[in-house]
Amino acid sequence: MTHPAALDTEDLLRQCSLERGRSSGPGGQHRNRVQTKVVLTHTPTGLSAQASERRSAEQNRRVALRRLRLLLATDYRAPVARGDCRSELWRSRCDSNGRIVCNPRHADYPALLAEALDVLAATNYDLKRSALRLCCTPSQLVRLIAEHPPALQALNLARHAHGLGTIKAP
Repeated sequence: MTHPAALDTEDLLRQCSLERGRSSGPGGQHRNRVQTKVVLTHTPTGLSAQASERRSAEQNRRVALRRLRLLLATDYRAPVARGDCRSELWRSRCDSNGRIVCNPRHADYPALLAEALDVLAATNYDLKRSALRLCCTPSQLVRLIAEHPPALQALNLARHAHGLGTIKAP
């Protein structure tokens, strides 16, 4: 099963409801002239993200979609297959030295983050076992997750619930 954060834009938007509105705040009279606020709600999970800081509804939709992908990656867990569970995207982003090559601002980052957190959940948050399954180093796995502080916080909460220690950002 593909994690929702890894779906292409059209497939993810088909699973979402989109609301538009006006928002208050700085920006003067130009901000409230048209409905540029965008709220995306992922119907299967109930998770939602919004954006209203731009003057263009399309730009706000892109920002809200990015925020929704990160929220899905952090808060929704998908089942992990037995054996080699790495996606093609993961294989293309992890080199032979176990380094994960992806800038946190890149479009692939939410999908990689979701995959890492799914594997961690499948191994009861054991960092070394997860890194082995993903063919990367534990420090690279921590670095990937720490790039999105809410993900690191969620990971530490889950590890605490399993009686494991806190992971600190590198």
